[in-house]
Amino acid sequence: MNSMQRLELRQGQSLTMTPQLVQSIKLLQLSHAELAAYVAAELERNPLLQEGEIRADAPSLSLADFLGAKQKAQVSGARIVPGPPPLRGQAASGAAGPVGAAHGEIRPELEETLARTASLTEHLEAQLDLATSDPRLRAIGEHLIHSLDEAGYLRDDPAEIAAHLGVAPADAEAALQLIQTFEPAGVGARDLAECLSIQLKERGRLDPAMQALLGNLHLVARQDFAALRKLCGVDGEDLAEMLAEIRRLEPKPGLAFTPARIDMLVPDVLVRPAPDGSLTVELNPETLPRILLNRTYYAEVAKVLRNDEDKSFLSECVQTASWLTRSLEQRARTILKVAVEIARQQEEFFRTGIAGLRPLTLKSVADAIGMHESTVSRVAANKAIGTERGTYPMKFFFGAATGEGEHAAKAVRHRIGQLIGAERLGDVLSDEAIAQKLKAEGIQVARRTVAKYREALRIPSSADRRRRHSREA
Repeated sequence: MNSMQRLELRQGQSLTMTPQLVQSIKLLQLSHAELAAYVAAELERNPLLQEGEIRADAPSLSLADFLGAKQKAQVSGARIVPGPPPLRGQAASGAAGPVGAAHGEIRPELEETLARTASLTEHLEAQLDLATSDPRLRAIGEHLIHSLDEAGYLRDDPAEIAAHLGVAPADAEAALQLIQTFEPAGVGARDLAECLSIQLKERGRLDPAMQALLGNLHLVARQDFAALRKLCGVDGEDLAEMLAEIRRLEPKPGLAFTPARIDMLVPDVLVRPAPDGSLTVELNPETLPRILLNRTYYAEVAKVLRNDEDKSFLSECVQTASWLTRSLEQRARTILKVAVEIARQQEEFFRTGIAGLRPLTLKSVADAIGMHESTVSRVAANKAIGTERGTYPMKFFFGAATGEGEHAAKAVRHRIGQLIGAERLGDVLSDEAIAQKLKAEGIQVARRTVAKYREALRIPSSADRRRRHSREA
C-alpha cells in the first residue's frame, strides 16, 4: 500500500466565541462592586478615559501623559473602559425608558484587571485551555462553563444548549464530560447524585453498591436503611461506612470559589410605586460607572503623533473604549429588562410583601423578554433589587410553586411562620391544622408539605412547641 503526502483545501463550519463576546458575558455576571473595581483599573490605564463630566476648567493632559500611559500598558498588557447613564423602565407597560447614547469598542482580558482570587469560571477556563486544542470543543466548553451556577452545577439541558449553539448534542455532551474531569471534583454535574459519583469515581470508589446508593438518595433522606441495605446488597456496617464516605464529599464544589458576600446589600435596581399606581423600575445611578471618552484630548494627541506605534496605540485606545461603552450599555439594558419583567410578574409582592410572591422561574422570564435562560441567570447573579420593604437579592424573586398549587414556596413558608408565630398556650397547631387553615385561604398544600416547610424554617413540631409553651407558662 503506497502512502503519500498532499495538500487539500476543505470548507467547514466551526464555533468560536470572540474575545468581545466572552467579555460581554463576564461583565454581565459582575456585581456592581466588581464592576467598579474593573472600571477604576481601566481609568488608570487608558489616557483617553475620564470619570464623570469633562469640564472646561479641567487640567489638560499632555503628550507626555499619553506616552507614559502607553508604556504602562505595554508592561501590563492591559487595555480600557467606560459606562452608561441611568436607565428607567415602567413595569406596568414593560417598556424601557429612554437610554443615553453610547459609543465604543474593547478587547481587555478581565483576569488582568481585577485584583481578586480566580473565580470558578476563570479556574475552569484555564483548565480547558490545557485540556484541548480543538477550537470547536473549546467554544462549546466555554459556553457550558459560563452556564454553571455558583455551586458548580449545570442546570441547563445540554441538548438545549447544543440547539442554541447549533451543534450536535453529542458534541455538547463530549464537552461536558471533559469539564467533569476538571477540578474541583464534581463540577459540571447536573444533579447531586452525579456530583457525588464524579468525586467517588475519581477516588476509585464508585463500585456497584455505591452506585445503587447514589441512585436512591431519597431513601437516604428518609433514613430507610433497611431498604438501602437490600438495594445495595450490603450489611449494616458496610452501609454505615458508605454513608460516612458520602458525607465527606463536597455537594457544592463551586462554592469554594465564591467570594465572601458583603453583608449590606446595595441595590442595582430600584422599584418604586409611581403616582399613577404603576411601578417604576430604574437602575441605581450610584452603582453605574460614569465614564467618558475625552475626544478633545484624542484630537489634540492625534495631531502631533508621528510614530506608527504611537498611532496604533491611540487607535486601540479609542476602539477598545468604544466597544466597551456599548458593552456596558448593553449590560445596563439587559439588567433593566430582566428587572422590569420581575417587577411585572411579582407586582403583588411589591404591593403586599412576601405573601404576594408568585412562582417564578428563569425560563418564564427568559421567554417573556426573548432572552436565553442562561443570560437571565447571569443577570440574577450578584445583583439586588431595592424596594420600599428593603433590599433583596434578585434571586430571591425566583422560586418554584408548591407541589399542590400555584403559590410560591417562599410565600407559603412565610405564611406558615406567621401562623405558628401567632400561637398561644393551648392553641398549638398541628401540621394538619396548618394545612387546613392554608386551604381555607386558598393555598392547597398537603400536611407533609407543611412539615417540610416547617422543618426548613427550623420550627419544632407541634408536640415540642406545646411542651415549650407549658414550661414557659
